[in-house]
Amino acid sequence: MYDEHLSALLTRIAAQDRAAFGDFYSAAAPKLFGLLIRILGTRAEAEDALQEVFTRIWLRAARFSPERGSAMAWAVALARNHAIDLIRARKPAHFGDDDDVATVADPAPRAEVQMIARGEAARIHHCLGRLDPSVAIAVRGAYLSGHSYSDLALAANVPLNTMRTWLRRGLISLKDCMAQ
Repeated sequence: MYDEHLSALLTRIAAQDRAAFGDFYSAAAPKLFGLLIRILGTRAEAEDALQEVFTRIWLRAARFSPERGSAMAWAVALARNHAIDLIRARKPAHFGDDDDVATVADPAPRAEVQMIARGEAARIHHCLGRLDPSVAIAVRGAYLSGHSYSDLALAANVPLNTMRTWLRRGLISLKDCMAQ
């Protein structure tokens, strides 16, 4: 049902329907933005890439075919391919001689930083385990996987406002648990 809605929006976008484009943006932007951040690594670059991806969606909506796949998969493929193009276009870092390379700091975190990070990850995992399972799934989906609130509400078969409440309460519970 959700993908049928997105497919219908793409059909309307192909006919230059700006309202459909706004609806598609609202539905797809959070997931695409999360994907772009994961691939590109920086929020600023992901924001610029997201703008370009939606320009491409506007221009190429007529190329979408529901017989070949879902609307979200099509949009994700556009975003992924654009991100890969951006990575390929980056200029490689240039180092002078071998002495310059020897003075570059090791980017890997030190052992004590890694231990602290593992401890914090264990605490977060413990605190997520204390949440109601439905809320924990929603929190992981929204804040670790980048799913939109509306996608999560559809998947959990609950109203959007219920999902918002679950996420707000889940974050408050996590904050309290982490503060202990």
